[in-house]
Amino acid sequence: MIRPVQLNDAAAIAEIYNHYILHSTVTFEKEIVSSEQMAHRISNHSSHHPWLVLEENKAIIAYAFATPWKGRAAYQLSVETSIYLSFNHQGKGIGTRLYTQLIETLKLKNFHSLLGGIALPNEKSIRLHQKLGFKKVAHLKEVGYKFDRWVDVTYWQILL
Repeated sequence: MIRPVQLNDAAAIAEIYNHYILHSTVTFEKEIVSSEQMAHRISNHSSHHPWLVLEENKAIIAYAFATPWKGRAAYQLSVETSIYLSFNHQGKGIGTRLYTQLIETLKLKNFHSLLGGIALPNEKSIRLHQKLGFKKVAHLKEVGYKFDRWVDVTYWQILL
């Protein structure tokens, strides 16, 4: 079941996200996020920018969300999108279902430009974005430094 996030989902979301903080470069955060910090992030954005969760057997196994692209007023219809799946639920089509629902929700809210940043390497995320119609619009060299190495980031965009 895909549904809008609730504040009491924060602990499960933080658990999914913390795996990526500790074991990958898909996020440039280096310190784990508490459930309280995640609840704060959700409450700061979810009233205007959608956050969705995917539940299976009453457990949250993935989440996707949009945040403002930039703070200035003219950017108000552009968002950055993100998706995170529980590590042991990858490759089952869950990401496609959830990200498709996020895009549809953003369309209904009249957003226009969706941007997804992908830290490299990340072939799974690239394939997901391509499958859903995103096009590569930028490649930023060595903009992140994590696990004693420089990481490139590509940006992918779709116009609704």
